[in-house]
Amino acid sequence: MSYLLKTNHLSKVFHGKEIISDVNLHVKQGEIYGFIGPNGAGKTTIMKMITNLIKPTSGEIEMFGEKLTDTSYEILKRLGTIIEYPIFYEKLTAVENLELHCEYMGYHNKKAIVDALELVGLKNINHKPVKEFSLGMKQRLGIARAISTKPELLILDEPINGLDPIGIKELRDLFKMLSKEYGMTIFVSSHILGEMEQMVDTIGVINHGKLLEEISLDSINGRHTEYIEVVVDNSNLASFILEEKVGIKNFKVLNHGLIRIYDSNVTQKEISKSLVLNDISVESINKKSHSLEEYFLKLINGGGIHA
Repeated sequence: MSYLLKTNHLSKVFHGKEIISDVNLHVKQGEIYGFIGPNGAGKTTIMKMITNLIKPTSGEIEMFGEKLTDTSYEILKRLGTIIEYPIFYEKLTAVENLELHCEYMGYHNKKAIVDALELVGLKNINHKPVKEFSLGMKQRLGIARAISTKPELLILDEPINGLDPIGIKELRDLFKMLSKEYGMTIFVSSHILGEMEQMVDTIGVINHGKLLEEISLDSINGRHTEYIEVVVDNSNLASFILEEKVGIKNFKVLNHGLIRIYDSNVTQKEISKSLVLNDISVESINKKSHSLEEYFLKLINGGGIHA
C-alpha cells in the first residue's frame, strides 16, 4: 500500500538524550489520522520534523512519494499546518493576516480567504485586529490559515485548544467534511480522546517517544464487546447472586461496588430484578462499550495490547 505520509525509523536526540525513537508512521491518502499520547510523549516534536521546523537525528520522512530534504519547498507548499499555538501579526485583521500568508505561499485566490474564514465560523471581524481576538477565535483563525491554500495534507497540533463544546463540534464536522468532500488528508493530535473517537479513521499511539501501535478505529471497536455495568452496595453478595441465582459466569468485580457483566444473554432488567429481590441496593445499571480512552489507557499503562 502507498502512503501520502510516512516516516522511516525516525529518531531525534536532544542534548545526548533520544526523545524520539525509531518511529514508523503510515498515513493513507484522504484519511483522518489521530496522533495521541500523553503530554511530553513526542507528538509535537514529530510534527515539527514532518514540517521541516527541526531536523531528525536519523531516519527519513516521505510525503507525496518524495523524501523530505532541506530544499523540499514544493512539498511544503502542499501542506497546511498548525504547530503548537498559531502566531499572527496582532495589529492586522484576520483577512490581512491570511493575505500575507497566501502571498508568501504563492497562492493568489482571494476568494479562498473568505471561504476559509466562513468555514471556521469567523464572521463580522473585518475591521477587528487579531489582538482583540479570544483564544478560541485565534485557534479558528489558525485553522483558516492552514486550509486557505487548499492543501493536500493538514498537520494540526491540538487544533481544538481553547474552543467551547459547540466550537469543537463545528471543527470536528469541518475536518470530516474536508476529508470526505475535498479529499484532504489530516494528521491531527489531540488529548481529547472522546473527540478523536468521533472523527478519526486511524490512530497512532505514542509514549516516551516510541510509537506503540497504529490501528484503525474500526479494529478497536471490533476487538471489544458491550457490557453491563452495575453499582451495588454489597459486591460480595451481588457476585454470589449473579453466579448462583442468575447463572452469570462472565463478570468482573471492580472497586467501590462496581461490577462489569460481559454475559450477553442476560438483560439489565433481569439483573436488576434479581439483585433487588435479594435485598441488594442497585445504585445504577447501564449498558456500556469499551471506548478509545480505555484502549488508550491500557496501551499506555501496559506498553502494548494484543487481540
